[in-house]
Amino acid sequence: MSYFDVASSAPLHPVARQALRASLDEGWADPSRLYREGRRARMLLDAAREAAAEAVGCRADELVFTASGTAAVHAGVAGALAGRRRTGRHLIVSAVEHSAVLHAGQAHERDGGTVTEVGVGRGGAVDPDAYADALRPDTALACLQSANHEVGTVQPVAEVARACREAGVPLLVDAAQSLAWGPVEGDWSLIAGSAHKWGGPAGVGILAVRKGVRFAPQGPLDERESGRAPGFENIPGIVAAAAALRAVRAEAAGQAARLRELTDRIRTRVPELVPDVEVVGDPVRRLPHLVTFSCLYVDGESVLHGLDRAGFSVSSGSSCTSSTLTPSHVLRAMGVVSEGNVRVSLPLGTAEEEVERFLDVLPGVVRDVREKLGAPAGPTEGAAESVTVDAMGLTCPQPVIELGKAIGKVRVGGTVHVDADDEVAAVDIPAWCHTQGQEYVEAVARPGGGARYTVRRLV
Repeated sequence: MSYFDVASSAPLHPVARQALRASLDEGWADPSRLYREGRRARMLLDAAREAAAEAVGCRADELVFTASGTAAVHAGVAGALAGRRRTGRHLIVSAVEHSAVLHAGQAHERDGGTVTEVGVGRGGAVDPDAYADALRPDTALACLQSANHEVGTVQPVAEVARACREAGVPLLVDAAQSLAWGPVEGDWSLIAGSAHKWGGPAGVGILAVRKGVRFAPQGPLDERESGRAPGFENIPGIVAAAAALRAVRAEAAGQAARLRELTDRIRTRVPELVPDVEVVGDPVRRLPHLVTFSCLYVDGESVLHGLDRAGFSVSSGSSCTSSTLTPSHVLRAMGVVSEGNVRVSLPLGTAEEEVERFLDVLPGVVRDVREKLGAPAGPTEGAAESVTVDAMGLTCPQPVIELGKAIGKVRVGGTVHVDADDEVAAVDIPAWCHTQGQEYVEAVARPGGGARYTVRRLV
């Protein structure tokens, strides 16, 4: 079995496993106590904090350990907003932040605050100028991920941090996906991360708050972790998390070059092997181990099951793999195809042979799913001036499959009207037009619900 989903959670690093076992015997006592066992636990905690701070690029007294990466994000956002409440209640986030950041923004709105969401281009990156334009006199905090968790695009954190610094606004960076590869560049103010993303144990997060940042911890407070993360410290988990971060950093330079070559191979070969595929995310400014692509005319769940049967564990941002039946907010914000989405994130040490076997297996899996769904074989020379497709009640990927069939029935210059009530159609039909070289004309709400999407055939 080849596990290609470390962007979700990385296997426990061998060094972390060793550290965890050792600290279970040494780090069980209360580190706030003065007796021998407490002092031993405190030494382990302090050493782990020093190691983590060095990897993050901050002072040890600026970093605290939390119960998870999500807890770190929520504590960071809430504390920074509360600390700067006199300035205002305006929060800035990007449209492709992790759901933890977006949920924190929603909580802020429910509490009476305001949120500006900065959009991204088709590569998934924000425009630093657009971020700077969103800054206002009442902006209390800005948030920007270091790299996207679904498509791997690296964000211009240094440029955005510079604009925030000039405006006197702190920048919180969710660095969960990138900390394994190196410290975050730029003059950031707060940073959050999650240990299970870099080979540490689940249940450990980090939050660093630079000296001078106004910060007022929210929620239940106690004397531990500078009052920013209440509850007894999980010392064995913390020690293992810091050991894992140090270990993966030592391997990062050599592994980054090798894994980038493998993901470049996937980016190049998949469109050659599988027709009607869109590789998404920035091709250059991206994490070295992550590549994402979307296959037209298939549902993501079937593709994932097919790859799982063939021995590959991957993930997807497609709506049909989610109970919400809505596409990933990242893919939606980018305006790219969401159906048949596959995310491959390679662990350290992935063998070239594993990637080659994946490339051998993928075409057959996609072909089988397309045949079952009755996907179009390709455009034909139609003569009709206009064709209307009734896709009401159909879910992803069927509306696009029916559009793909209908486009061959009209002449070049002719139009296809698709009536659909699937929410995903609003994303996938324009994206289909982009990938297929057709013109997306408009979407008009239908009186009975749903919308009529109009597409003009150009080729």
